[in-house]
Amino acid sequence: MNLFRAKPDISLPKHNCVLPHALRVPALQKLVGKRVILASNSPRRKDILRTVGLDPEIVASTFEEDLPHGQFEDIHEYPVATATQKAVEVYQRLVGANPDDSPDLVIAADTVVLTHPPLGLASIQFESTGPVLQEILEKPISKEDNLRMLLDLNGGVCEVVTGVSLVYPVLEAPGYKIKSIDERTLVHFADNSDDLLEAYVESGEGIDRAGGFAVQGLGGVLIRKIDGDYQNVVGFPVASFLKFLHLLCEDEDDFLEV
Repeated sequence: MNLFRAKPDISLPKHNCVLPHALRVPALQKLVGKRVILASNSPRRKDILRTVGLDPEIVASTFEEDLPHGQFEDIHEYPVATATQKAVEVYQRLVGANPDDSPDLVIAADTVVLTHPPLGLASIQFESTGPVLQEILEKPISKEDNLRMLLDLNGGVCEVVTGVSLVYPVLEAPGYKIKSIDERTLVHFADNSDDLLEAYVESGEGIDRAGGFAVQGLGGVLIRKIDGDYQNVVGFPVASFLKFLHLLCEDEDDFLEV
């Protein structure tokens, strides 16, 4: 008797972004064996997705992220539009590079911070003079710009908005479909001293963050309260993303079927 018979080979999928600890829910199970791309170099977004059991390929978008703010009647549409451009650029680039191994799903996100009118007497003044134009705060271009942002936000409230766009293949032209959502969270700043703000700027942590602060790092000492999704402020609204996947699985017959 041959006790060392060769075992049959185990056939593993070429692509699999679903990690063993992922919850066994239909939205995640549908991604098993699929080529899923995250169009971002952000380690924060990658870590958040890995926490829920997703480990997509990283292919950073080359889109310049320079859409004119003034073209949007609702400024909340700006990060969604930017995320869409990033997702489409990566999808088209990968399809062009290798049509036989094109992505099944491209995920892109863009997070911005919007200045927000403080509550109280100031809001009464705003009501009497018409609607307030929220300023978009993206990544500061210098330490001086970082300090300017934090001084403007200090003691007040800002709104963190993340647009998430998904691109996946379909049979009809142009060969892909785009679905998007946005998540909005209010961040309340403490009344911080100038010394603390200046020390934070000197740490360098905020220079690569929209709005000039990182709530999950040293920047957490500047924050008094968060209304909404904490992960959205970090950079990716993963709970809303999973709900979005669930809805697409239920409502879109062609989602991940091509």
